[in-house]
Amino acid sequence: MKLEDAFARVPRTQYLPRHQHRFARQDVALDIGYGVTNSQPTTVRNMLRLLGVRPGHRVLDVGSGSAWTTALLAELTGPEGEVVGVERIPEVLAMGRAHLGDRYAWARLHQAKEGVLGWPAAAPYDRILVSAEATEVPADLVAQLGYDGVLVLPVHGEMLRIEKHGRYSFVPLIT
Repeated sequence: MKLEDAFARVPRTQYLPRHQHRFARQDVALDIGYGVTNSQPTTVRNMLRLLGVRPGHRVLDVGSGSAWTTALLAELTGPEGEVVGVERIPEVLAMGRAHLGDRYAWARLHQAKEGVLGWPAAAPYDRILVSAEATEVPADLVAQLGYDGVLVLPVHGEMLRIEKHGRYSFVPLIT
């Protein structure tokens, strides 16, 4: 499925609290409560373009929030794929589960485990999307990528796309 088709099939309005519905078409991040936002549509579109999800991919959605990105990813993977969303705030997770409903049997949402980044129990993933800013590239998430996997995340205000190509042996880098 093409990215624009996924956006057409997954209206943002359905993944927002009722009081934010009137702002759904605005290209801004919207507050969904608990210090969490539903990301700006242009940002989501750009992140998904960088991620390059294809049908059949296994995808991890870190910071699944209202489940809008989870639903978009489910559209892109199709039923032959799998999407695992992880959210740390129980109330936001409940909101995401209510929004997602049972529309995508191949997508599920989990409560993040204290001190654990991502969802290593279901690794490896073909793609990992992170919807929260990191201070550095998290090695724990890179470890959850399969070979030829792609990780997209913001680090210090810059959007990074990291590709994993396999194992190699090198001498240590010394500064």
